[in-house]
Amino acid sequence: MLKIGLTGGIGAGKSEVSRLLAAHGAVIVDSDVIAREVVAPGTPGLAAVAAEFGPGVLAADGSLDRPALGAVVFADPARLKALNAIVHPLVRARSAELESAAAPDAVVVHDVPLLAENGLGPLYDLVVVVDAADEVRIDRLVRLRGMTEDEARARMAAQASRADRLAIADLVIDNSGPLAELAPRVAEAWERLTARR
Repeated sequence: MLKIGLTGGIGAGKSEVSRLLAAHGAVIVDSDVIAREVVAPGTPGLAAVAAEFGPGVLAADGSLDRPALGAVVFADPARLKALNAIVHPLVRARSAELESAAAPDAVVVHDVPLLAENGLGPLYDLVVVVDAADEVRIDRLVRLRGMTEDEARARMAAQASRADRLAIADLVIDNSGPLAELAPRVAEAWERLTARR
């Protein structure tokens, strides 16, 4: 089994790279998807988040109100740390379960947005970083996700710097250009990854 840590700053296109790697046969363990699962209604994770942050982070139907929670944690590093202390251990445990279910010869790609921030590089055989210039990322977040420029910059500031992510990369996939250029870059990366299996 080859364990890959895949990361990239918000707006870099990590999710699209993950999708393309899955099409090549990678087993994807997506931390964002798992992070949603572990705070779904009725879970101990959601109960812990509500206990820490109060009922204002719950929607009328009892689910997590992500924008309300985001407004709190992305404005205050201490509150973001408190949220991460609840969610990250739950995500790690579920990720380990999914990895252990993969075939022995699988390429398992752990899609981890905060890999650099949390010093998780040593957990993987290789770290792949999806990279795009900061201004490209801001443009994508404003144009495609409807954020204001200030919101985009605040989200980016809450993550590791581009330089910090690149410093831990064993392989960099440049996604500064149009989407059409990404598929061949991912195909080339897949060849390099499978050669190491």
